[in-house]
This record gives sequence, C-alpha cells and structure tokens, in this order.
Amino acid sequence: MTLFTKNDCTLCEQLKKQFDLSAMEVRIEVLDNNDAGALAHLAWHGLVETARKTLPILVLDDSSAVQDFTHIEDHLLDRAARYGVSGKRASRQARCESGSCALQ
Repeated sequence: MTLFTKNDCTLCEQLKKQFDLSAMEVRIEVLDNNDAGALAHLAWHGLVETARKTLPILVLDDSSAVQDFTHIEDHLLDRAARYGVSGKRASRQARCESGSCALQ
C-alpha cells in the first residue's frame, strides 16, 4: 500500500499525524521535484492527472486507488486494526489552502 503525498499538503500531513504508517506497512511517496522515482511510480499507476486535482492518494495492494480523504481514512483505520496499531478518525478534517492538496 502506498500513500502519495506532498510536503505542503494539509490533508497529507493530517493522515501522517493520525496513523503510524510505517507500523502499518504503508509506504509514503512524497511528490516533489527531488524524487523522480515517486513521480514515475505515480505515473505507472496512471494517477498524474488525479494528483493534479487532489492529494493525498492511497494506492491499495490490489493497485486500485482511493483519493477521497474520508475513504482513505476508512482504509487506514481498517489496516490499523488488522496490524494492531492505534488509529483514530480525525475529529475535524483539515482544509486545503489554495491548491495545497494538489500536485502543482
């Protein structure tokens, strides 16, 4: 499972704070100009256009993608329970500031 994020994305940061992603074996790929591999992996999944509209994106083990924050959170809560890792639903979802939750 891979979570595609970027550094100034408020929703991405919220998920990283909510969950111990490494303990859940969720790989984090940060999309920025310094990591061509992350961009190539995103392109391999055919998600570049999606990332230009919204982040974060969660790619599941079956290679399907989830881009709605609430659905990503649901998948991560399920995975946390399976891995015996604490995880909680956000009391309030963060808001994106002028396109911060999209690949520019």
